[in-house]
This record gives sequence, C-alpha cells and structure tokens, in this order.
Amino acid sequence: MTHDHDLVLRPTAAQTEAALNPPPGRTGGDLVVETLAGLGATTVFGLPGQHALGMFDALRRSDLGYVGLRVENNAAFAADAYGRITGEAAPLLLSTGPGALTSLAALQEAAAASAPVLAIGSQVPTAGLGGGRHGYLHELPDQAASFRGVVKSVHTVRTQSQIPSAIAAAWKSALTVPHGPVWVEIPQDVLAARTLLPVVTGVDATPDELPPRPELTAVAADLLSRAERPAIVAGGGVVRADAAKKLRQLAERLDAPVVTTFGGKGAFPWEHPLSLQSWLEDRHTTDFLEDADVLLVVGSGLGELSSNYHTFRPRGRVIQIEADLGKLESNHPALGIHADAFLALQALLETVRERDDPTAPERVRALLDRVRARIAAQELTLEQQVLASVRRALPAACPSFWDMTILAYWAWSAFDAKGPNTMHSAQGAGGLGYAFPAALGAAVADPTRPVLAVSGDGGALYSVAELATARQYGLDVTWLIVDDGGYGILREYMTDAYGQATGTELTRPDYAALAESFGVPGIRTTPETLAADLAKALATPGPSVVVLPAVLRMFAPTHRG
Repeated sequence: MTHDHDLVLRPTAAQTEAALNPPPGRTGGDLVVETLAGLGATTVFGLPGQHALGMFDALRRSDLGYVGLRVENNAAFAADAYGRITGEAAPLLLSTGPGALTSLAALQEAAAASAPVLAIGSQVPTAGLGGGRHGYLHELPDQAASFRGVVKSVHTVRTQSQIPSAIAAAWKSALTVPHGPVWVEIPQDVLAARTLLPVVTGVDATPDELPPRPELTAVAADLLSRAERPAIVAGGGVVRADAAKKLRQLAERLDAPVVTTFGGKGAFPWEHPLSLQSWLEDRHTTDFLEDADVLLVVGSGLGELSSNYHTFRPRGRVIQIEADLGKLESNHPALGIHADAFLALQALLETVRERDDPTAPERVRALLDRVRARIAAQELTLEQQVLASVRRALPAACPSFWDMTILAYWAWSAFDAKGPNTMHSAQGAGGLGYAFPAALGAAVADPTRPVLAVSGDGGALYSVAELATARQYGLDVTWLIVDDGGYGILREYMTDAYGQATGTELTRPDYAALAESFGVPGIRTTPETLAADLAKALATPGPSVVVLPAVLRMFAPTHRG
C-alpha cells in the first residue's frame, strides 16, 4: 500500500544546506527569476519600469539571458515568436499600468495563435490594491481585469511565499494545450523587499495532456475509412502540436486531399500529390471542401479566414479535432473531439482502415489548375514575381514573419512555407507591427539561421524603434519593407467599398537611411533585383533592411455574392 507521504521527495544534502543558508541580499525579485530558472527558462524579454525594478535587479544575480526591447507590445511579440519557435513558455517582464497595458494587443495575438507567453507584471504596492483611489503612480482600480478577456489565466501574488507557486501555475497553464499567454502580477513592495525564504531549487509544472476520447476516435475512424471523398483541413493546432508527420501519414493512408489554413502553413508538404495548398480564399477550394462527404478539420475553428469569410457550407459529415473547447463546433455542427492534435491523429492512425483512391491526385491537380487560371486572368504578374523572389531568396529551413500587408495576404494563399513552424503572421488577431519584433524573438530562439521579417511601410512604423534592439544584440534578422506610401490593403478596401480612400496615405522616412542611422545596413531594391539583394542580406550575419518601393494589388475575392 502506497501513501501520499511515501511520495514526498527528500532534499539532497546540498539542497538542505542551500535552504538553511541562502545567499544574502535576495529579494522577492530573486524568487521570480529563481522560479523561472527552476522551470527551465533560459531567456526573458521585457522592459524595466519603476514598480518592476526588483525583478530586473534580480536578473543580474541570475543566469537568465535578458533581451530588452523598446516598446512593451514589441517585447510581447518577440516573446510570442520565441514561444512559437521553441514550444517553451517565453517569460515577459513588464511594469505596471501603461507598461502592462501596452502589451495587450500582442498578447491578443499570442492567444489567437496559441503561443505560450508567460507575462509577469508588477503592481502598485500592496496597500494600493483593492480598487481604492490611493494615488499611486500607474494605479488602476483592477489591472488584472484588463487581461482576463485576453489571456488564458490570471494569477495575482500578494506575498513572497506565493511567488513560486503562482508562476508555476501560470507556466503550466501556458503550456497546457491549447498553448497561450498568461498573466502574473506582483506588487512593487513584494518584489523589492528582502526575503529570508530559501532559494527556489525545483519547481514542478508539468502541463496536462489532452487525449481524445476513444469512443469518438473510433467513430471518426469508421467514417473516414468508409468515405468516398474525404478531405482534410489542417490548422495551426497541427503546427503547435508538432503533428505534421502524423497528418501526412493519415492523409496518405486515406488518400485524402489536404488544405492548410493560414495559421497551419507548412503542416502538409506544398508539392505533395494530395496537397490543395492554402487557397482558402478561393471559391474553387470552398466548393471542393463542400463536396467532401467526410471532412476532417484538425486544429482549426473554421473561423472567418479559414471558411472563406463564412461562405463555406459543408454538405457532408464534419469531424473536428480541436484543443480549444470554445472553438469546438462553434461554426459548424460536427463530431467534435476535444483533444490535442498529435494525440488525436495518433489515435486515428491506430484504427483507421486504408483507402485507395487513384482519382484523388487528379482531382487535386484539377482544382489547382482552376485556381491558377483564375489568378492568371487578373494580370497580377508583379505580385507573383515579388513573392517568388522572396521564396527563392529565403533558405528552406529559415523562419519568416509577416505583418498585415498585401504581400503577406498573398503569402497566406500562395507561399510555400517549406515545412511546419516556419511561416508566422499576425493573422490570428490582425494587429499591425508584428513581423519585425517577432522575427527578433525567433532570432534569439535559434541564432543558427537567419530570419526574415516582411512589413509594409505602415506596419514598419509601428516597430521601427526595434532597429536599436536588433543592433544592440546583433540579431540575424533581415527586414523586407514593401513601401507603397500608406496602408495599402486599407486603400484597396476603401476604394472598392466607397470609391475613394481616406486616412490611408502616409508621410514616411527613407527607411534605408533610417536603418543606417541605427548602424543597420539598409538598401533600396527593385522587383528585378529583389531576389539577389534579399539573398545577400540573409547571407550576411546581423540585422539588415531591404526596402522595395512597389504598389502591389490583391487578387479578387470570391466571397462576395
């Protein structure tokens, strides 16, 4: 018979000695960084602020690496990308009030994309908590309330002894599927006060698994095995779960064509005979998916972009595998399986029967031919040339990060990501300024390969301050800025809808000269020289900026009438 007290871990002699004789001069901030190190963190992002100085002072007594950005929102974007690339929770240290609130737009993107970000913010002194109007600097009646609708979980600390457990709980929440951002806040006096608590030496925060219910996967496997025209939609959940190989095995066993969502780019090989690629904003693809008698949707909620702006109307049975319970059957009735994509696909592979459908590759080719013909009829040679030049210049294994700009909208549908977890954009929440700071976070996560960021001139102005960050840390990021003189996609939207655009034209700097002023090499290029100039910049270590003056157009939508 085993009792709970038999499972208690006994401290080693060294741990006992460290506990009885902790180093002098430690504060609540040390408990924060010790807990992060104990959880396995190696790098933190952030910005210092008056109430958070206890955490930042403790950093110099730790082995954690620190990357400081110039704007809190950009620091959160960098942490987001670090989390996407590594699959680890990325610590983000922020100050109270304006510092904390400035991160909200980036944390919304992390939530939409299931990126694990562990945001730790300071608070006003403990005496100022509770909603009273005490007049503390940065005071809010309820700072945590601003985060509750954005992050997965909120954790408030009031004493030093609560710090390790609160951070461990937040870490576990961030890494339990679906991954996402979490918020911890700690009062200034708790962070700054000396502590007599022992050094934090071990923290257990193992995330929970989310296996599928076997009776549901049994039904799903039977439906797929007996289907005449099965098809698969693979979303970002496949990428986050590292389930691309499982997806390919299942698709090949079923002879089922696969389309990837914009968040699921790279989840299925682009040139595979069963690949429908990513043309979701195309009526031909929508018709193909509607015609499937069994449609397997993995790691997607079939939201606005993935459903061709909610014009998709499935006629067959839908099977939806989704880790986010709120997305399960939120748009279409389905056999809903609440599960991690990797575990669910593994369960299907163990039970599904092999199908043989020699017509599947032929139907895929016919669809892609219709898509290409539609695009070719719109005389969009420049846009396709620019996107092809980016693909030629970017080494296959290198990640790319895309802002909300016309070239990115092309890339969602037409860019071969060359593998899972290599193409990332802000399409989850749709905010501007994501690409460059996110690329910096990716370069920190893996400094062995160059990273590409792609922005328009409007989005670039959101994050241009981070050129100083790139230079300070020598991060290997090449930033392609497509300069069309304003908010190009909004210009198109407004002109189409109202006949003319308002508020879309921008005065902007000479981006190449501006980069040079930061000590970052900057050049202007042309569509004809883009591939060579971009390849050279990517092959040169350190940050660089490539500016392409060009007015690009979007292909015509198919969801209107």
